[in-house]
Amino acid sequence: MDTEALCKSYLNALDTSDLSAVCSLFTADAVAVSPLYGVRPAREFYAELFADTNRSDTTLLNVFDSSANGSAVALHFRYVWTLKSGRVATFECVDVFELSEGRDQFTKIVIIYDTVHLRADLRHPGGE
Repeated sequence: MDTEALCKSYLNALDTSDLSAVCSLFTADAVAVSPLYGVRPAREFYAELFADTNRSDTTLLNVFDSSANGSAVALHFRYVWTLKSGRVATFECVDVFELSEGRDQFTKIVIIYDTVHLRADLRHPGGE
């Protein structure tokens, strides 16, 4: 799978809250770094995220690919996140992925967005 297809598959799995599909895109030892959920194995992160999610809708804005000199790709997208509580949060997000040697799976994700309006709705380590 090429990098563009990998990224599109990721957003599709996020939109459908498909844990199996999203986990297939990550290596077994992949790590997720999230401003709300902290640092944890990717599988655990997505299981918790999907448990907190009623609905997700992403709109891809930009893809930044370091294929010429590195092994990372970043997705800039608009995220409409409906929490289990029914609250809807809309924000722009950047997910920075480290890629496996074959560039066919993710080995790490660092998620970047402003959490100020979400912390009150979620009770996770690092939250208020």
